[in-house]
Amino acid sequence: MSTSTSTTTAPLTGRIHSWDLSTGVDGPGTRFVLFLSGCPLRCLYCSNPDTWHMRDGRPATVDEVMAEIEKYRPFITAAGGGVTLTGGEALLQPQFTGEILRRCKESGLHTALDTSGFLGARASDALLADTDLVLLDIKSFDIRTYRKLTGGDLAPTLTFATRLDRLGVPVWIRYVLVPGWTDDPEAVDGLGAFLAGLGNVDRVDVLPFHRLGLPKYEALGIPFPLRDTPAPDPGLTERVREQFREHGLRAL
Repeated sequence: MSTSTSTTTAPLTGRIHSWDLSTGVDGPGTRFVLFLSGCPLRCLYCSNPDTWHMRDGRPATVDEVMAEIEKYRPFITAAGGGVTLTGGEALLQPQFTGEILRRCKESGLHTALDTSGFLGARASDALLADTDLVLLDIKSFDIRTYRKLTGGDLAPTLTFATRLDRLGVPVWIRYVLVPGWTDDPEAVDGLGAFLAGLGNVDRVDVLPFHRLGLPKYEALGIPFPLRDTPAPDPGLTERVREQFREHGLRAL
């Protein structure tokens, strides 16, 4: 007499902070943007300090996330959009992130991954195959500035950028322009030359620094390191964009 046992697989669960809808800033069209909890970097200009810690997120299964996305499918598809995973840092939870991207891709939704690239080694080729677009945040091209600005190393991000090029994954570069930090002409020129050597960079978004996240820091009782840093003036912003354009890049 033989016996058989059955096992059930627990649903894949991650920790998320929130979700939102956006247009034009988190990928093409109108996007369902999922903010995952947890980030290994501590960028001085971070607008979402409430996403730094996994413990501050709430648990959610992939099925729960997909059910929420489905509620908005008609709206986001009609507007030529899709789904963007961000954070925090979505690659801190690569299995959870990968499964959501896979499910979205299989259901015909455009997928985007917003990442610093610092944990790019955690992204499997399968995960990237299910990613239609990577929004790659390159904080600085100067190694020392990058370390001071983020607490991390630049090299993993550049390695990830090169890998995305090799795999043919389209990329939008996001470059936050912080006066006194990321406006050095030589560093901007170096980044432009690096990006021009890649064949998958569709555009470079130069994003002026702002202090809109300040109320979050105050609510959390955390000092905002760049409280007294001004936003870049239009002339500086245009100068940096023009530097990228001089390398043949589309800079917005």
